[in-house]
Parts: sequence; C-alpha cells; structure tokens
Amino acid sequence: MFQYEFMQRAFLAAGLISLIAPVLGVYLVLRRQSLMSDTLSHVSMAGVALGSVLHLSPVLCGFLFAILGGIVIEQLRRTYRSYSEVPVAIIMTSGLALAMVLMSLKTSLNKSFNAYLFGSIVAVSETQLAVIAAVTLIGLLFFVLLRRPLYNLTFEEDTAAVSGVRVKLLSFAFAVVTGMIVAAAMPIVGVLLVSSMIVLPSAFALRFAGGFASAAILAVATGMVGVFSGLTASYYTNTPPGGIIALILLAILLVGIGVKRVVKRTAKRRIAKAGMPVRQQTHQTLKEGASK
Repeated sequence: MFQYEFMQRAFLAAGLISLIAPVLGVYLVLRRQSLMSDTLSHVSMAGVALGSVLHLSPVLCGFLFAILGGIVIEQLRRTYRSYSEVPVAIIMTSGLALAMVLMSLKTSLNKSFNAYLFGSIVAVSETQLAVIAAVTLIGLLFFVLLRRPLYNLTFEEDTAAVSGVRVKLLSFAFAVVTGMIVAAAMPIVGVLLVSSMIVLPSAFALRFAGGFASAAILAVATGMVGVFSGLTASYYTNTPPGGIIALILLAILLVGIGVKRVVKRTAKRRIAKAGMPVRQQTHQTLKEGASK
C-alpha cells in the first residue's frame, strides 16, 4: 500500500489533519458551534465551484470562501446573540444554494466534484499536502500560543473581556482558523463528512477525559485511529474514505458510550451490594437501642 506515492501523501495529509482538526472540534463543541464546520464545508464547496467556473484554482477559492464564511458567521453571531443557530443556518443555505447554481453553469463539474463531496485518497496532490502542512502549523501555533485566552473565551466570553482579552479580535481569528482547517480537511473526508472528523473525536474525548488538556490529547488520538484505519479500509475496499472514516469514528463513539454505561452499572451494583450489610447492621443497632 505504501509503495504508491498517492497513498504516502494521503496518510501524511491525514496525519497532519488529525493533529489539528480534533483540537478545533473540542473548542467548537464546548462553544456549542458544532455545526459551524459543516456550514463552512458547504461554503468552501461553493468556492471550489466558483474557481472551476472561472478557471481559477479550486483549492485556493475553497480556502478563501471558507475563511470568508467563518468571518461572516462570527459577525452574524454578534448580531443574533440570542439566536446562535441563525447565522449557521443562513450561511449554510446560502453556501449550498450558490454551489448548486455554479455547478449548473458547468455540467462537467459534476464528475470532478465527487472527490470534493466524498473525499478521495488519490486527490491529495503535493500542493494540497503543502497547504495542509501550513494550515496544521498555523493551527497548532494558534491553539498553543493563545490557549489561555481561548480557554477563557470558550467558557465565559464576558469574563474574558473583563480580564483583558480582546474578545472580538480573538473570535474573528478563531473563525478564520476554523475555515482554514475545514478547507484543508476536504481532500481527505470530503465536504459532506468533514464535520465528522472534527466533531466525533472531540465528542468521544469530552465524554471520557477528565480535563481540557486530556480531552484535546484523547481527541487527537481518536482522530488518528479513525483516519488511519479508515484510509486503510478505503484502499482495500475501494470505497470513499470519508464515509469509512466517519463510520469508524462513530463506532468508536458508540462503543465507548456503551462501555462506560456498563462500567457505571457494574460499579453501582457493587456499591449497592457492599452497602447492604452496612445498612442492615445500622438498622439492627437502632432497633436494639430503641428496645432498651
């Protein structure tokens, strides 16, 4: 499998995305913006379509549209403070509608669009790999250097503003980084399933981790397991990698939730059994004391 250069590029790109996408997912889930990644993927698809129609670089146009979409969502979020889901719905429908119109202008675009919609291990070129590497580096620096302000911004925006954090600037920077990561993940999992690579590992990690840092580490580990196993299965079964990766990550999440429930029930039964004699002994002592 690794004797082919396209598989080497695919695994390298997948490993880079796995380092940054789950970390972004932890922040998005905690900020209750899980659908933002899905929204920006649709906006990015419109950019890809526009680039193809205008004979420009589809990858570059997709990146620009995703970043612009993130900025617009953040601006609308401040306009609709009491209705946080409204900006996501507006941008998602707008991006999807624009993509459909642009695709209708160029009929040959439908065939090449499959790689963007569902992901393809042969679609990762050297240029895209370089872009993914740059995005990963920028994302890691952003989350590491600004971890404390981002942490405060995630849990209490008003408190962060009082403590001196430039909330508006940091929020827009976060939106830009989110758009870049979403656009970079498209060649691996595709537009339709890009949110699975961002949200599912973080959902699993937040369910089991004991703290914020451990959640980020566990999310990255989960993402890597899902992506590498998904790419391997996709190669041998000749199926779209995005779907396989999403199913594996979903299976990890469901199995983890099931195991945790079984462990909780077992622990409760043990506590109940251990506490039964104590309660019986206490009751007997009180009964004897009352009779005296």
